[in-house]
Amino acid sequence: MRKIVGLCLMALLFMTGASHAAVNSCGNNSSGFNQWLEAYKKQARAEGFSPRTIEMALGGVTYHSRVISYDRNQKSFKMSFDDFYKLRVNNALINKGRKLMRENAALFDRIEERFGVPREIVVAIWGLETGYGRNIGNMSTMRSLATLAYDCRRADFFRNELRSALLIVEKGDLDPIRMKGAWAGELGQTQFLASSYIKFALDFDGDGKRDLLYSVPDALGSTAHYLQAYGWRYGEPWGPGTPNHEVIRAWNKAGVYVKTIQVMAEKLTAPSN
Repeated sequence: MRKIVGLCLMALLFMTGASHAAVNSCGNNSSGFNQWLEAYKKQARAEGFSPRTIEMALGGVTYHSRVISYDRNQKSFKMSFDDFYKLRVNNALINKGRKLMRENAALFDRIEERFGVPREIVVAIWGLETGYGRNIGNMSTMRSLATLAYDCRRADFFRNELRSALLIVEKGDLDPIRMKGAWAGELGQTQFLASSYIKFALDFDGDGKRDLLYSVPDALGSTAHYLQAYGWRYGEPWGPGTPNHEVIRAWNKAGVYVKTIQVMAEKLTAPSN
């Protein structure tokens, strides 16, 4: 009997070790992805995620080679500021932002009162990220994150994001079928990573859910909450060399992006002609 029990324990340890090894493997093409994903599901179950969440989020997920292509060809952040700004900002975007600030004045009053972040900064981020919610992306978040979590280039980073995406589902904030966004798994009208969604997303419209995709109050309130958490200083400038400029860098480390947010926010502040 002891021998049988011992053999069973050894087999269990072997299977657990094999599963752990599979989860920690990676690849640069689709070969091995399905095996890795099955091991990841088992690990997620061991970590306490419900079978329902795992099946809803990861059932039928396949490798997406286009995501890898996007990951390998991120060229816009290497542009000069002038070229990047011309590519991303125009007078129509500025004028639309000013109009939205007027139309949503009460919402922005609430945001500024609670978080101390100026509406111009929040609107600049909103406009740059998705054109004020018009282009939140249509790629499956779970498929993108699973692909990048398996890919060798930044596996640890994206495995954390994939786990955070599972938490979003487990908490009931979003159904996986609605979780569509940018190629790297960013979600919502200001493109939160899943880990930031878990940390900073708020139910700012009071409907009981944190929906950064389709609720403007949730998306903008959560964006201000993010900046406040990274140390935004109320009433202080946000130009280069200031603490608030560094807070913008916490949103996006690319220098051209930080400067674009800064300049766009300044233009939004200026009176329209």
